[in-house]
Amino acid sequence: MEDRSEIVFFDVETTIPTRTGQGYALLEFGAILICPRKLVEQENYSTLVRPDDLSLISQLSVRCNGITGDAVTSAPTFADIADKVFDILHGRIWAGHNILKFDCPRIREAFAGINRPAPEPKGTIDTLALLTQRFGRRAGNMKMASLATYFGLGQQTHRSLDDVRMNFEVLKYCATVLFLESSLPEILTENSWVSPNTAIRSRTNGNAVLEGMGSSTDIPSSSVKIESLKSIAEDNIESDHPIFPLVSRNVEIPHLPETNSSRPDAFNLVQLSAEVRESIQLDDMEEEPGSADSRQSSASTATGGYIGCTDFLEPNNISISSVSVILAPFYRGTQKLQILYNNAELQVCSRSLKVRFGISTRFVDYAGRPRLSFVVEASSDLCQLLDAIDNLVQKLNEDTGSMSEWRPVVSRKPGFMNCPTIRLNLPTAVDANISRWVTEIYQKESSTTQKLMFNRFDVAELDSLITPGTLLDAYFSVDSYDYQQTAGIRLVAKKLVVHSS
Repeated sequence: MEDRSEIVFFDVETTIPTRTGQGYALLEFGAILICPRKLVEQENYSTLVRPDDLSLISQLSVRCNGITGDAVTSAPTFADIADKVFDILHGRIWAGHNILKFDCPRIREAFAGINRPAPEPKGTIDTLALLTQRFGRRAGNMKMASLATYFGLGQQTHRSLDDVRMNFEVLKYCATVLFLESSLPEILTENSWVSPNTAIRSRTNGNAVLEGMGSSTDIPSSSVKIESLKSIAEDNIESDHPIFPLVSRNVEIPHLPETNSSRPDAFNLVQLSAEVRESIQLDDMEEEPGSADSRQSSASTATGGYIGCTDFLEPNNISISSVSVILAPFYRGTQKLQILYNNAELQVCSRSLKVRFGISTRFVDYAGRPRLSFVVEASSDLCQLLDAIDNLVQKLNEDTGSMSEWRPVVSRKPGFMNCPTIRLNLPTAVDANISRWVTEIYQKESSTTQKLMFNRFDVAELDSLITPGTLLDAYFSVDSYDYQQTAGIRLVAKKLVVHSS
């Protein structure tokens, strides 16, 4: 069997969309294969790519990466290099700066554009999320150019091969600094901007400081996805090699109970990988996976009281004075803002919401796969409730020292008949590499209500069900997030009842 243990750092350069609805076109692909034990470059590949429509290369695009239409006129199309790109990426650990939000989706779009299945990663290392969480803002913002300047590595060229090599060097420099700080923390970090024991960002001289992890190992009852030692052994990769602990993998193990162990290792990157994975994969932890039998059912009639409001309260029945926001233990000493109602999880039921925009796939998970959501119009009582919760959470979030940009949960845009809207998120889970919906979805026709069972993870099937103008009842929890310099609350759909027209 071919050894695919190398880590592939890759980067794409693209056109810049200049109008609504215009997508990205690949202009360049670059990658290096890294030995995970010796951290040396073993192989590299880069090529310019000619888009089908050269007019997409605008002046804005040229200013971004310097790639002109003339430069790619004689370059191969993506279809010409697809085999090589697939061979480099498929089955390996993917690494890069902001690859989860940008490069991974672009690769998937490129393969979809030529009607071919996209490569799949063995695991991912997004250095933007990783270094934001561990290294902090001591280098300013977390852009690659800022990190490179901080370490004296020169200017970023915004060309694929140069950028991946710079990315790899930045990661090694950051890891070295953190290793040294963890070796002599009382000396090297006494006056440092960032302590190696990190949890909460705070303001100091305009820079975000990570501080206060402490020794707590409180862990929530839900599960977190990290690599198991068995899988490491099966992949023939040693658990203590320099890079592997950074990788996010798709293996689920239960959380451990609270212990009174000594302070967690400040340079434990397995722990960090899990913390970052938590931020990315919150959708996957809402409920336990269902049985295979239930996924193969077609539809079943719901029993009476299938969706009673025992645990879900309508907005006008919720007293704001009984809503509290606490800073609760989260994972291995980290903390998270938790929203409670009378000291229990806040769960809301809102009926007859009109869908404004159908299923969106703009947000992605750790491997660049779509995380689904849709937008509905919000009633005045629901807006009033969510605005009040938003204010409570934002205040505590700022009090903890977060420097992230706050995004209101209710979206308001001026214009005639332009009602306020909210976004409902549809969590998914993966069972044995098979994705499935976690949200329970029902369809209501006159006096009959049926629970829908989906045989497979089909976005098109959901898209045909949740269309603009459709009315539905939503049962959702209210969660907080603070990730990659943005923060806010989000609404996680537990149950949906879709009204047939």
